[in-house]
Amino acid sequence: MDNSTTKQRNFVVGLIVIGLLIIVFFGLRTVRAFREFHNFPPPPPFATKAIETDVNLIRDWMTLRYISLTYHIPLNLLYETLKIPPTGNERKSLKQLNDKYYPESPGIVIERVKTAILASQSAPTPLPPATPNPPLTPVPPVMP
Repeated sequence: MDNSTTKQRNFVVGLIVIGLLIIVFFGLRTVRAFREFHNFPPPPPFATKAIETDVNLIRDWMTLRYISLTYHIPLNLLYETLKIPPTGNERKSLKQLNDKYYPESPGIVIERVKTAILASQSAPTPLPPATPNPPLTPVPPVMP
């Protein structure tokens, strides 16, 4: 074997090794990304879903936009309730907002958001009284 074929073989092997390293690197990043997506919260509901009314379902990972879409409450009302500016806080969770603006009062942001939602929800409409059903009359037996 001459020197040029050895160099060529080493070059090809080197390219294959570099290619395998790239595949492993991006493969591991893909696996990590899939694990991260597994921990993400569900997407916000859209107009086709029913309006949520139970404020006890609010968690500290939620953003104000998510809550606004879920509970059909104006986003600016939530910012006004918390007395914080919307600029720079669009993607922050309730916990992050609490830590930034109210570090001395843990959980105050969630409580204020819940109070604002309850205040903005309309009172439930009373159901009309049930119409009484007439009593069932027994069917007389048929005689042959």
